[in-house]
Amino acid sequence: MSSNRTEVLICGSGSAGVTAALWLALHKIPCKILDKRSGPMKMGQADGVQCRTVEIFESFGVSEEMLREAYHVLEVAFWSADAEGTLRRTRTTADTAPGLTHMPHVILNQARVNGLLLEAMQRANGQDVDYGWEVKGVEVNSEKAEDPEAYPVKVTAEKDGKEEVFEAKYVLGCDGAHSNVRKSLGYKMIGDSTDAVWGVMDIYPQTNFPDVRRKSTIHSAYGNLLIIPREGGSLVRFYIELPEGTVAKSVKLEDLHAAAKKIFTGYKMDFADTFWWSAYAIGQRLADHFSKDNRVFLTGDACHTHSPKAGQGMNVSLQDGYNIGWKLAEVLKKQAPPELLKTYNIEREKVAADLINFDREWAKIFAVKVNQSNGDHDAIAKKFSDTFIKNGRYTAGLTATYDDSMLTSAARSTQTLARYVTVGMRFPSAQVVRYCDAKAMQIARALPADGRWRILIFAGDIRDSCKAEKLKKLTKMAEYLDGPKGPVRRFTRKDADIDSFIEPIVILHGERHGVEQEQIPDYFWPSTGKWKMRDLHKTFIDDESYNSGHGRAYEHFGVEPDEGAVVIVRPDHYVSLVTSLDDHDGIGKLFEGFALPQQ
Repeated sequence: MSSNRTEVLICGSGSAGVTAALWLALHKIPCKILDKRSGPMKMGQADGVQCRTVEIFESFGVSEEMLREAYHVLEVAFWSADAEGTLRRTRTTADTAPGLTHMPHVILNQARVNGLLLEAMQRANGQDVDYGWEVKGVEVNSEKAEDPEAYPVKVTAEKDGKEEVFEAKYVLGCDGAHSNVRKSLGYKMIGDSTDAVWGVMDIYPQTNFPDVRRKSTIHSAYGNLLIIPREGGSLVRFYIELPEGTVAKSVKLEDLHAAAKKIFTGYKMDFADTFWWSAYAIGQRLADHFSKDNRVFLTGDACHTHSPKAGQGMNVSLQDGYNIGWKLAEVLKKQAPPELLKTYNIEREKVAADLINFDREWAKIFAVKVNQSNGDHDAIAKKFSDTFIKNGRYTAGLTATYDDSMLTSAARSTQTLARYVTVGMRFPSAQVVRYCDAKAMQIARALPADGRWRILIFAGDIRDSCKAEKLKKLTKMAEYLDGPKGPVRRFTRKDADIDSFIEPIVILHGERHGVEQEQIPDYFWPSTGKWKMRDLHKTFIDDESYNSGHGRAYEHFGVEPDEGAVVIVRPDHYVSLVTSLDDHDGIGKLFEGFALPQQ
């Protein structure tokens, strides 16, 4: 056996693994990615890309391709059988309530979703995936794991009948529901003892059903079905829950065709072609451990599995990778201690448990069969649609809340200063106007996933002498952040740009033509980059734009212009702290809690 050494070894190149690898690639940290497939994914079972995931793609700079190619889910229709068994539409509603996010819910083949991440990863540092490798086992030397410079994890993998051993500082188990990484650690999946069997098929339907190009749920006397229109204008996906006791391996395409035709009784439903189909069993299970010795971390289906009913699987898995990737990068670059990685368990175990609980409740409601003996059909239909609407924020991916840790401090925050920005949740976006060129844009566009922390300073209106106190506070903030006791000088490498670890973003309020750039303290428009040019892209104003109206960002975030606020946002867009412009001590203590001083 030969031996190979790498700082990070990722087992599996699905959504979680590639997202984590992309973070590393953006930091120019090479890793080893092993996948048992013979090549890139060609077809996946997951196709729903929730709003939060599209926001993540935006942060990586690849949302434009996704939005251009995908089907946009804007509305959902609910169908149910009445007392006579006739299908009728009972309700139509927005898929995602207006105002929750600037990004839509979209449908795009999982292989293409994965491909967008792979392409971005390769562009960033030429990182590739090693295909054809099956991970056989993982061993951790717990004594060596205490040494941050050690390579305490051994991964045995096989390709073409030949075994090799890889040594790594860190290993990510992103190898799916049947994870060999999890099994080799002796960890178990806890939950359902039996699996629900689902049939799924991508079809070209010949039908007179009016909502075949609209996301729809169908409750009938013959079973339940979920319609997901696909990208391209013709292809449609049907998810069909099959009868209890069905064995996935015994299901045939003809069974799915027959089940769908019965559910659509009263409508024509023929199939010009079936592009792809599958039947698979999924139970609601959670791993009993998510990590080993702070060196091996499980992600995605390797640590949580559930039904496809609410379209969460690929999204939650991808967000696992989004959570661990930037943290690994900070630790490997010695910007933070290894203890930072413990927050992965704190944050993602809770998200996974919430997912399983939600899926159980959703499954119960979805599984209710409509027939002549189970009472009020209208009440059943209303309960289902009400539940969907009530959980809209969750299914959009916008409810994950991280508890207090070294990275997040609700306890030290003054939440009332930004009433609609919740500490521990993702930072919402709003339209602002960039001062230097009057460009209207979402503030999220100013927060790309490049590993930097952001300090967003809502300084209010600084236009005239009456507002002198606000300008004075902004100036004092600049002096503190850039001073010897502030976090910027202490935690930024001496050979790096001043904004390479912590980037300040100033958001003013009022009419922009009354503000001059020279009023803004120098720290907020520093000289950076190869040519040491002044960076004018850090100041924004909540003002009327030329072509996109007024974003009313202060109102959107719940910030009073006369009071202002400071919001500290992590590299993954989650909020760490909300405080006042003069709480210099609180800002410093947050960074002192996790960041390592730089020489």
